[in-house]
Amino acid sequence: MAKIFVTGGLGAIGSFLIPELNNRGHDVYYCDLSHNNSPKYIRCDIREYRQLEKIFSNHKFDYVYNLAAEFGRWNGEDYYENLWTTNAIGMKHILKLQEKNNFRLIHTSSSEVYGDYDGIMSEEVMDNVEIRQMNDYAISKWVNEMQIMNSALMHNTESLRVRIFNTYGPGEKYSSYRSVICLFCYRALMDLPYTVYLNHSRTSTYITDMATTLANIVENFKKGEVYNIGGTEYHDIKFCSDMILQYLEKNDFKVIYKESENFTTKNKKVDVSKAIKDLKHSPKVTLDRGIPATIEWMKKEYQIG
Repeated sequence: MAKIFVTGGLGAIGSFLIPELNNRGHDVYYCDLSHNNSPKYIRCDIREYRQLEKIFSNHKFDYVYNLAAEFGRWNGEDYYENLWTTNAIGMKHILKLQEKNNFRLIHTSSSEVYGDYDGIMSEEVMDNVEIRQMNDYAISKWVNEMQIMNSALMHNTESLRVRIFNTYGPGEKYSSYRSVICLFCYRALMDLPYTVYLNHSRTSTYITDMATTLANIVENFKKGEVYNIGGTEYHDIKFCSDMILQYLEKNDFKVIYKESENFTTKNKKVDVSKAIKDLKHSPKVTLDRGIPATIEWMKKEYQIG
């Protein structure tokens, strides 16, 4: 059994990862920005070093999962102050505490670091190709990775990075900055207009598949490694919209079709063979199961009859 700390524990991924780790017998503490009544929850903003330092002065953790981040490319433009202080300064705080406390760090990066790379996105692409990230969110995630690699070289810290590809599913509460499947499901349910970009393709990952693989890392930790975690169904964006509308028995009268979106990766085709080999990654929930499950959760969450 390991003692584990999860930042951003109330988020969409954290809310599935923490029960998964608990079910495996680990002792899991977690933090986020709001108050919560769980005995293992500690309110903490990773931008504030004092708040983090207090936690690590009271606990000795074996592993820390850093899920805390400002998420999304347009969120990163509209709230860039929060993005950079959380994603860059917050990361630095965690690394300074890692240097003192010698825990193993598991950091969630993003598929966005690959920019508009026109090919299969395997982990070594970032080592062999000069990539230009396309927005502040993507840049901040690559900054995180470089911070981690520098800390390992300077201080011999032990970290593992994962690049997450388009996670969706129950628990992802709607805002205009959330994942494309979340946006489409909510707006279709509410009969709100939404835009489908025809020349964009993704590899989507269901939330429980993501949480299972992230939890596997504790038993399969290899310092310095980086892994893509994604699904195995490569699809265009319209495919998801059509599936959602078909399930809801609605037409596309309020859907706006455009060719492409600026400053956004066109195609994300992921190679997950390394995660399958090392982390026992095994995506099980296909879109034809995951999308209905997401819609049914939203109906309950937002009391839609």
